[in-house]
Amino acid sequence: MRITVEDCLKLDAFKDCYVATCRRKLDRRVRTISVFDENDIEDGILRNGVREQMVLTHFWNIKDDIEAQCRVVTGFGRKDIAALVVFYNNKGLKALDHKVLKTAEESGLLIITISDDVKTTYSILTEQVLDKILYGHNYSDNIINNSIYNLLNFEKHPNFQSALQEAAINNDYQVVLMTAEFNPILTVETRHKATVESAIKLAKRQDVSHISTFKQIIVNDVITYWGSIEINGVKHMLLLVDNDDNYSATEMKKLAEVIELAMGMWKYTPKRDSRAEFIKAAIRGDVAFCYTLIDEAGFRDKKFISIFYANGINNEECEAIIENFKQNTDCDILPLIEENEYYGMVYTEASKDTWNEQKMAILKMYEDLKDGRKDVRIFHSTGAEELDNAVEGFRIINDTWSYVENVFPYKRVFTKYEMSMVYSCIEIQIQNGLLKKMYFDLLEPFSRELSPGKGKLLLDTLETFVLDAGMNSNKTAEFMGVHNNTVQYRLKRINEVLGTEMIGNRIIPGLTMALALKRLEDR
Repeated sequence: MRITVEDCLKLDAFKDCYVATCRRKLDRRVRTISVFDENDIEDGILRNGVREQMVLTHFWNIKDDIEAQCRVVTGFGRKDIAALVVFYNNKGLKALDHKVLKTAEESGLLIITISDDVKTTYSILTEQVLDKILYGHNYSDNIINNSIYNLLNFEKHPNFQSALQEAAINNDYQVVLMTAEFNPILTVETRHKATVESAIKLAKRQDVSHISTFKQIIVNDVITYWGSIEINGVKHMLLLVDNDDNYSATEMKKLAEVIELAMGMWKYTPKRDSRAEFIKAAIRGDVAFCYTLIDEAGFRDKKFISIFYANGINNEECEAIIENFKQNTDCDILPLIEENEYYGMVYTEASKDTWNEQKMAILKMYEDLKDGRKDVRIFHSTGAEELDNAVEGFRIINDTWSYVENVFPYKRVFTKYEMSMVYSCIEIQIQNGLLKKMYFDLLEPFSRELSPGKGKLLLDTLETFVLDAGMNSNKTAEFMGVHNNTVQYRLKRINEVLGTEMIGNRIIPGLTMALALKRLEDR
């Protein structure tokens, strides 16, 4: 429903108001409401100067400064706000100067004044206006009205967090505000703490971060509601818990809208999620910013035993494996989960004596995560220990992971050793110089001494034997779908073509690089 200034003037809160300027603009639409009482005028105009927004003020900070009042009026006029509502006060501004009123008329700014003898406050006016905006003429509900009253009681509460807590307690619901990665920022738990924790886990599994409307999820027989909101242009997740199934889905959705509006009016800015920022900085290679956050994030005395990037582990089975690992070791994992991508930093504060034991547990966790799951790919650097090494590990992973899959198509868990080798291959490929030619010359006999068909067959066998099968003839036969005797015969012919024995000879490292480069060229 389209709500105008004229509609708002019919509310009880505006009963004894006076339209001071631009009465012709009473048909202006009102979409939201805010409060202007900043010390910095320009910043206040920027923050509150939103088209079709009603702005409330006492002009407390500039009550004796007519020129400043004129600057505010001019600024809001340019911003095309719906109306400026000025509250008079015997201890503050008693009346608007003629110059201010003239400036408002010239700027096209609708000004409404409310005298000091009227018992209308910011919170009362805001409650009624928002109720009108959200629900028009026909909707009135206790949870909404009560929440609006508490959330927008600027006279009573020092900040948004305090207002939200009182609203939640009085109406028996819970609120958890999280980052897009499900890291809690602001929590008001009135009961059912276990439910909140379970709801977060279930929401991750159901991937609610991509829903466009609020979604209902029942957890432990308690109804929870999930949705995404924006704060200062940044996406966040909002969880609402109906403690005793008192409210409808429509009411909870409207409640979420009220909370989002209240955040904007309080100019609430969530505290930085330092842990999420820490791992994001590590992933992008910003080690300096990591050290800036290290104390705030709580990692000053931690050792990073392993870092990893994985695809395909965002499911219930893999989550259970990760939780089991954390419960049975002195390690924890700092995660960053985005859609199907999972970044992790495995850290500990245990003594150095246990690091080798923990390393083995980590390696086993990676193997358990990929067992029986063909879609899983894990890239890890284990044994990093120091932050600098951990950040460098992420750099290697980011630079190589898509190439590593091409070089080792049958593997699902990749170590820093495979990635380092592939990284060297990429560098050689980019330089496209003598070194690249030297490696490709090692494979030249297969095209020079044999027919194209036989040369390709033997070269494919060599690739599979060295890169995929770990130089195991039985595995090579399995990968290629032939008998082991066939593989043995081909390996004999490969030795003849190369003019040397592969097994036990120092030619393997060079051949491995040459074959990896070939696969990169063929990708």
